[in-house]
Amino acid sequence: MRRFRAVIGGTALALAVSVAGGTGMASAADVTVYKTSTCGCCVAWVRHLEANGFQVAVKELDDLTAVKQAHGITRELASCHTATVEGYVIEGHVPASDIHRLLKERPQVAGLAVPGMPMGSPGMEGPVKQPYDVIAFDKNGGKTVFSRH
Repeated sequence: MRRFRAVIGGTALALAVSVAGGTGMASAADVTVYKTSTCGCCVAWVRHLEANGFQVAVKELDDLTAVKQAHGITRELASCHTATVEGYVIEGHVPASDIHRLLKERPQVAGLAVPGMPMGSPGMEGPVKQPYDVIAFDKNGGKTVFSRH
């Protein structure tokens, strides 16, 4: 009977891992978000990530300059908050769907960025929606468009 329970338990665990892994969703991925205490759109972006299956830890700092420099965020890529997830850097209002895609495809990039704070991006919702690009960037300064919204 013990052996039967072990086989059934192992099969159930394998099935659960298979189902979770097959969705392309990083439901257990931990995202660390670095933001200032006064930024409301950062709070809205964190809620967007949580609503899309991410577990988020928020670290509030008075100044994000050192965090951005440590992660290779140039002025050209910069936004109001910086995050890390599974070895990647996420700068600004990157949609959760693009982060899920990044984690599924695992391209050889340092991370993704939405420079500035485009209206209509996650956390910047409102009556106006600006088109914006999500930029994939590498450690050597290379940039490509990852997606367009």
